[in-house]
Amino acid sequence: MKVLIAADAEWVRNTIRGAFVGTGQSVIEVNRGQDVRKAVAEHSPDLVILDSQIANMGGVAVAIDLRLEEGMGRLDRSMIVLLLDREADEFVAKRADADATLVKPLDAGTLRRTAKRLLAGPIAPAHA
Repeated sequence: MKVLIAADAEWVRNTIRGAFVGTGQSVIEVNRGQDVRKAVAEHSPDLVILDSQIANMGGVAVAIDLRLEEGMGRLDRSMIVLLLDREADEFVAKRADADATLVKPLDAGTLRRTAKRLLAGPIAPAHA
C-alpha cells in the first residue's frame, strides 16, 4: 500500500507514518497543500491523508482540487481521508467529497482500520 500524507505538523506526519510502517507499505510525505496534486500524479498513492490544517492550502481545499482534477480526467480517483480538528468540520469534509474523516488526535489502529476499509470496498463517499 502506498500512502501520501499532506501535513505541515511533524507530529501528524509521524503518527501517520508510524501507522503504515511494514512490508509492502510506503509513505510519501508533503508538507504543503499545493504539492499534493503533483505528488498524486507522480506516485499514484492508494490513499491520500490530508490534515485539515496545511499551511496555505488546507486539507479541504486540497481534497476539492483533487476531485476537480479527477472530474476533468487529469488524475485517477484517489481515496481521501481528511483529518479534522473537530467533529463540527464534518459538514465541510462531506462537501469536499472525502471518502472518510477522522478527528484528531489520531491513533495508529484507527488509521489502519480506516485504510483497510476504504481500500477493500468500492469507491464511494463513506465517512468514518
